[in-house]
Formats: sequence, structure tokens, C-alpha cells
Amino acid sequence: MATLGAPPVLSTPETHIFEDPTPAPKPRNAPRLSDEELYTTYEIERTVREIRQGRWRRIALQFPDEMLADAPRVFAVLNHELEEARKSTASERADAIRDREGQVSSAEEYGGLEGEIKGLEVSDTEATASMNGDQEEKLYILADTSYGSCCVDEIAAEHIDASAIVHYGRTCLSPTARLPVIYVFTTQPLPSQPVIQAFRETFPSLDEKVILMADVTYSNHVQRVYEDLCGVGYTDVFPTAVIHSPGSLLPNRTVPEGGREGLGEYKLFHISEPPKSLLLALSSRLASIFIYPTAPSSPNKPLLTSTAAILRRRYALVTSLTTAPIFGILINTLSVKNYLHTVTHIQQQILAAGKKSYTFVVGKVNAAKLANFSEISGWVVVGCWESSLLESEDFYRPVITPFELGLVLMRDDERVWTGEWVADFNSLLEGRKKVGGAPVGADSNQDPPTDNETTTTTTTTTPDIDSEPESTPPDFNLRTGSYASHTRPMQPSASQISSTPPTSTSLTKRHPTTLAAMAGEASPGAEYLRSQRTWRGLGSDFVAMGYEEDGEVGARIQQGRSGVAGGYSVGGEEEGRGR
Repeated sequence: MATLGAPPVLSTPETHIFEDPTPAPKPRNAPRLSDEELYTTYEIERTVREIRQGRWRRIALQFPDEMLADAPRVFAVLNHELEEARKSTASERADAIRDREGQVSSAEEYGGLEGEIKGLEVSDTEATASMNGDQEEKLYILADTSYGSCCVDEIAAEHIDASAIVHYGRTCLSPTARLPVIYVFTTQPLPSQPVIQAFRETFPSLDEKVILMADVTYSNHVQRVYEDLCGVGYTDVFPTAVIHSPGSLLPNRTVPEGGREGLGEYKLFHISEPPKSLLLALSSRLASIFIYPTAPSSPNKPLLTSTAAILRRRYALVTSLTTAPIFGILINTLSVKNYLHTVTHIQQQILAAGKKSYTFVVGKVNAAKLANFSEISGWVVVGCWESSLLESEDFYRPVITPFELGLVLMRDDERVWTGEWVADFNSLLEGRKKVGGAPVGADSNQDPPTDNETTTTTTTTTPDIDSEPESTPPDFNLRTGSYASHTRPMQPSASQISSTPPTSTSLTKRHPTTLAAMAGEASPGAEYLRSQRTWRGLGSDFVAMGYEEDGEVGARIQQGRSGVAGGYSVGGEEEGRGR
């Protein structure tokens, strides 16, 4: 891990103080879509049909940044088609009512009073259904997302009390917790002949075991490409289909029947550039991975992909945090199911290792946000399986995933790097024992698990401060090569913490060799504030210098200047005028 030679720049330079810091939107490379292409790309007919079937009245339309240019047109077209669907439904029901009235007339003539009553009952029912079906659907465009464009933004949708969300573009397909979702992957064009030619050049043997996979925006072409490959003689190609299962062996894709126990014999032909998190998850499960690029400027030639460099970099982050005493848990989602259970599980893991954790809820993660908390030695992101992998070099402290945290907290003699990488945090919760009731240490406000949701808990015990054996091996920082003290701040010896009244919430100053305590509990954050922070707020310099007035430490409160820049006054008397 590189050492910073100077503190990172986290503020706007003076020369840029009047510039807009908002990054400019990416230019749209594709030309304006025609009306027919708009209907096809954004699957207007299917969207209208599912909205009508679900009887949803307030629908949020979530667009990624690169598709916001089409949002007004999609909004207008959906409104028009929904209105036409309402008129068509009303017309059909009116015809049905007229038919029923005709039957009533026949019943009066031939069937007497009983037929008339039955006919009126049916007519009233149809009239009621017609009135209910005429309710207008209201559409809203979500122009910005709270976390990432691949995740369904339930938080923004709840601001307008939406009953459903239409998500456009590529998605991580993480299970949501509250609202129903209509996924529109936005069909992208893909010429089939260049793909077939590239496949034949990559796999000359017709009986090669190959999995055919594509990004969700190109997934509708997989079956057509598969049929063309079968037509030229390939016999062992498996076409994947999109499913909602990030924890699958092929995340969000179907798996061959013979490969449910392992995919080591298969090679992967992937259409379009996949996210790094998907590559890392597949690297240890498949024999090799070939990527067919779809960018207009890229050559139509599959590239053999290697994730060795990325895995080495991730392992370096893992080993650099083995002596980290304080972890920050970043909640980067409020929509993915089981995220609260995962946070509880991580807190228990960190506590069982004798380390301290603090929990933060953030929106879009950036280096400036995380650098505000210099006490944190490393960060763990709880988010969707794609956004949890942060590879930027701008972060002041390493940022890892829940799976990598499990490796960090292992002992050196237990930690074995096999190259496997798990993306979805829900996969880490599978297989754990169920405990009756709510999870241990879980928040009582969180929703109870449903019938098909696994209750994910483990029983952990708080470390005893007197139980640390003298034979515990010392911890060495592999990056600096020096001995690391206080790597387990929640497992100090009893002599390190003196008794503090449990009702006290003030910061207690201790001897330099001991940990500071708050409310009788060791506080690594308070210890960092006491021993390593150079600036602790306004007025702290008087305390450090030991100024005492009237038996109290610190400066006496005095009345300061008041007024405007044209002239200040001190204590009610005018001091002077500025020029």
C-alpha cells in the first residue's frame, strides 16, 4: 500500500471557487432514437401491460444518467399508451354492459323476474369494475439516484409514495425490500454475424464446453446467437437466461445442469464488458473467460481476460488491514434485502475479533467523505454486489467487501488465499444456523424475515477483558514491518482501564499508556482523539496550554465583534470602519 507524501486535497482550490463542481454529463454517442426504436428499446408495450396488470397508480421511472435525455419522451409515450389502454378497457366493459342489458331484456320477456335480478347484479358489478379501471396512473421521473444507478432507488420512490418502480438500463438485480419493480434492460442492437465469426475463431472445436453469457442490456440476443451456433455445428454450448439470483454460481444467470457442483470444465464467452465484481466472482469458477467487446470503437475480437492483477491488489488490501484496530461499516444501500442482518453479522464478527466498529450511512461514496474520519483504519461496504467493490486509489484508507473482511479477521495461520471471491453479501449469510426470534444484537425496528427469507444469526460472546492469554502472538504490520499495539482494543487487560461511573458520558483522560474510556467502556475513537488528533476544536489550545482563570481551565468568555464589514463594534462601541 502506497504511503501518502502529503495530505489529500479535500477542498476546492481558490482558483476554482466560482466554478461548478458538478461533473458534466457524458455526451450521448448514439443518435436520437426514432419513435419505433424508442418503443423497442424501452419496451413500452410490456411496461404498460405490467403496470395495468399490477393495478399500480403511482409509478416511479428510474433512469441512469446516460438515458436521462430520453426520459421526457419515454414519459410522454407511456402516458399516452396508458391513456389508450384505459379507453380500450372502458370501451370493452361498456360493450359487456350493453350485452348484459340485452340479456336482461330477454330475461324479462322469457325468464321473468329472476332473470332480471341476475342480469342487474352482473351489470352493477361490471359498472363498478369499469369505474375502478378508469383511475389514472401517475408517472414520476427519478432524475437522480441516492446510491448507484444499478440499484433500485426505493428511498427516492418513497418520496412520492410510489407503488411500483420501473428501472431502466443495466442493473445488479439485487432483491429489493419494499416495492415491486419492473426491469427494462433497454434492448441494444447487436449484429449476429460478427459475433458468430468471433466465436468460431475463439473456439475452433465444435464440441468445446462453452457458456454463452451477455450483459443484461444484450441478454435478449443470447438465444438467437445460440441457435446460430447450433446451426454451424456446435454441440455443447449453454445459453444463459437472466434470473434474480446474485448468489448463483453465475450471478443472476442460469447454470448448466451438469455444472451445478462446479463449472471448472466450462469456458465463458461474454458479450459486452462485465463489471469487475462479476469478473472476480467468475475467475475461480471457470476455466477461462473471453470477452466480446460491443463498443463501436473496439475491434470485434474476443479478449482473454485475467483477473490475477486485481486479485493480488485485493489480497494486498486484506493483509494491510490485519492489524487495523477500528473498522467503519458503510451502509451503501437501504433497499437490498437483508442489509440490516448483514450489518449485525459484521458487527458481531468485528467484536468477536476484539476490534471496534462504527457504522455510517452514506449515499454515493467518495474519498472526501471517508477522509473526514481519520480514526477509521479500514472500511467495509454493505451495498449491492456490484457497488461494494471500490477500486479507486484516491481513498485515504482501504475499502473492502464483507467477504474480504472475513479473511482480514482470520488468524495468520488460518488465512489461505484460494483466489475465490464472493460478491453478494447475502451469500455469506446462507448456511448459518437459525435461532428463534430476532437475530442476536439486531435492531428491534427492522422488519421480521418472511417465510422465504433466512433468519441469519450467529451466537457470539463479548470478549472478556481479563481472558487475554500472555502467549498471544504479537501482531506485526506487514506494510511497515513494525510491531502493532492496540490491534484488538476491545480485548485489553483489566489494568488498562480504570473504573468510570457508568452514568458518565464525558471523555475521560487516561495515562498515555492506557486506552481512554467512555461510560466505562474502552473507546478507540476517544483514544485517537486524545493521543493523535492535533486539532480538537475551538478553545482546545487554551486547555492544552493550561490557562486558568478563576479556578477554571480555559479562556474566559468575552463579547466579540459585531456589525457588518463596513464597521465593527466591540461591546457596543464602534471600533472603526473598513474601506
